Amino acid sequence: MGGAYVGLANDVTASYWNPAGLSRMPYPEIGYMHVERFGGVVSFDYGGAAFPVGQTATVNLTVIRSGVNDIVNTLNAYQFGENGGRPLPRYRSRITRFSAADYLFGLSYARALGEHLSVGGTGKVTRRSIGDFADSWGYSADLGVQYRTGLWGEEDNLTLGLQLQDAFPYIQSWSVNPNAFQIDNFEEKCRYGADADGDGQGDKIFSECLNGEGELISENAARFDSLFSQEIPEGQTELVTPTARLGAGLIVPVDERGSSVTVGAGVDVRFDGRRAFLLNVGDVSFEPRLGAEFDYRDIVAVRGGINRVQHSDALGWDITPSVGAGLNLAQFSINYAFGDFGGASSELGYSHRISARLRLEQPALARE
Repeated sequence: MGGAYVGLANDVTASYWNPAGLSRMPYPEIGYMHVERFGGVVSFDYGGAAFPVGQTATVNLTVIRSGVNDIVNTLNAYQFGENGGRPLPRYRSRITRFSAADYLFGLSYARALGEHLSVGGTGKVTRRSIGDFADSWGYSADLGVQYRTGLWGEEDNLTLGLQLQDAFPYIQSWSVNPNAFQIDNFEEKCRYGADADGDGQGDKIFSECLNGEGELISENAARFDSLFSQEIPEGQTELVTPTARLGAGLIVPVDERGSSVTVGAGVDVRFDGRRAFLLNVGDVSFEPRLGAEFDYRDIVAVRGGINRVQHSDALGWDITPSVGAGLNLAQFSINYAFGDFGGASSELGYSHRISARLRLEQPALARE
């Protein structure tokens, strides 16, 4: 539904969309979601478990991982040289792989304040890593509100929602491991040309490997910065700005057997200076979202939505669509969404999203 879910979230995934939506869950739920973006280059995994507490509260545990896997590290597989380097003998065995990934661990709490108003929050601990090269830790929180208007006699007919993502100053503290930039098998990489003395190495040395006196740089000095004329990055502190996500959801029953039409709309208000979105004022930008769903008798659902409405001089107007479907089987549901198949995003590869949810509808586990 294009991510237009801030006003509609009411299951275990509400910890991601709007934690206030957790408050009215009647039973515990377990959920999992896997997303492949850019043709499978970037993966996203979400796992959550929500548990009702008393008559009005819910707690939720969330783990999220987003990253790129199997990044090739050829730092120790090639020679140095003016022509870009040649592969070393058995260079394939010298190639290693690493991942660049973000991890989030969240604890959510939501409470219903009367029949119409719900509030919730999520405390978050994040860890980012780029192989053995660098990592960071950060701490933040999301806050959410949902208001069920109760119009037309239907308590859940029209719901308004607000989520403040990273509501408090979100500081990421990065540290860099300089040892990960150390060059292995240094002398072997620096030699080229004929092997006159039969030692298995060339008799010439690339100029990049020589010190000011024309001698081979000592292995202790064989560092990324000295060989590539680039300094090893230093650890720093990064400030992440908040995002305000506003949304509304409308559910319209169409028969007495559980069929309904749902419409969701929302806008993400960002304060990071993005200027490509449909609307922006100074450093504040507005990203609209719109989606709809038809649910047949609470068994099969089809969905569609749009988001990332942007404009640039190079590409003109650009809209990212998505479509999906869902199947409910008693206490178990499974959903699939296909996105990034239109606009500029399609040039980077399609997105696939699959999720599953299990509701533990046991009398002993029901909300009191």
